[in-house]
Amino acid sequence: MGRNDTMMTRRKAVLALGAAFTGLAAEKDADRIRFCRVPNGGIQPQVALDDSGTLHLVYYSGDTHHGDIFYARSKNGGASFSPALRVNAGGSAIAAGTIRGAQFALGKSGRVHVAWNGSTHTGPVNPDSGTPGAPMLYTRLNDAGDEFEPERNLMLRSFGLDGGGSIGADKNGNVYVTWHGIGQSEAKGAGKEGEARRRVWVTTSADSGKTFSGEAKAWAQETGACGCCGMKTFVDRKGDVYALYRSATESVHRDIYLLHSKDRGRTFQGKLLHKWNINACPMSSMDFAENADTLVCAWETAGQVYWTRINGERTGDPAAAPGEGKGRKHPRLAVNERGEILLVWTEGTGWQKGGSFAYQVYDPAGRPSGETRLVPGIPTWSFAAAIGMPDGGFSILY
Repeated sequence: MGRNDTMMTRRKAVLALGAAFTGLAAEKDADRIRFCRVPNGGIQPQVALDDSGTLHLVYYSGDTHHGDIFYARSKNGGASFSPALRVNAGGSAIAAGTIRGAQFALGKSGRVHVAWNGSTHTGPVNPDSGTPGAPMLYTRLNDAGDEFEPERNLMLRSFGLDGGGSIGADKNGNVYVTWHGIGQSEAKGAGKEGEARRRVWVTTSADSGKTFSGEAKAWAQETGACGCCGMKTFVDRKGDVYALYRSATESVHRDIYLLHSKDRGRTFQGKLLHKWNINACPMSSMDFAENADTLVCAWETAGQVYWTRINGERTGDPAAAPGEGKGRKHPRLAVNERGEILLVWTEGTGWQKGGSFAYQVYDPAGRPSGETRLVPGIPTWSFAAAIGMPDGGFSILY
């Protein structure tokens, strides 16, 4: 056998070995990351995992401007689900814009709490126009666990609901519903105009959602709030409350802020996480995830998605998803028992346009592990959701 033949034989052996390792890596990913379709053709999945390993799912279905919210459970990581319960009164939810749909949280004794932007003009009167606006609606699973209570509007002292509200809950019966809007005392002519008048509002319950306080401004600093962007609220295992939102200072400073409360929502401190100057509303959303000692959050800036760790009042530097994508939006996070982090986001989605989702696994030190992968199939007005499973794997629902 000549020298060239020997080199060719070795090259083939290396390629074969590489292919074998690639196959093993793909098989490992397939074993650890499960892809699950939202049942019944639903969109905008929201997921949570309880202490027994049951996966809880809330999703949207129906007309994009007057649709319905459904709730289901899975015992097998999303491979199959229980029959769905309708959460809301018929047609009272909205999916258009992607960021106004339902969010939910698991509270005391595993009770499910759901909040969403109402689709009808039955909320507080807008003093600027003299007409009612959209309500901030809330409901919870009843004591028997077989249906949801009649929905309630929690928006009483503010108006101008636009971007999506959010909800968080803890195991002690505390529930927090947040949104951004304009105070009744800040109608036109009161000094500021437009989105600069907007604030993050919070209303709290200490009895598992049976009653709520009147809403109050979460933070005194006047950053404004990006009108058609969503926000995200989360309660960690210690009971601290966090919220992410996008500002609208001077209509161009569309920065990401993190709010943090250590006293059950009575007071919040704010921190600037990431700057973005753009004279437009990017209609973006945010996320949190926690497992063991790892708490992380994610957001979008300038067509890229970022995440960082949170340790009390300290945060790490923003970490961008690897590579360059096409219009990256709607980041979602999951953390498994090993401390590995899964970041999922959409690519190519837009107004009345579906696209794909991509995902990247990070090791416990925050280093990318494996390749970034792109999967087609995100419906219009939707995104993917992720959850860390007890077996060390992840489930992605879309």
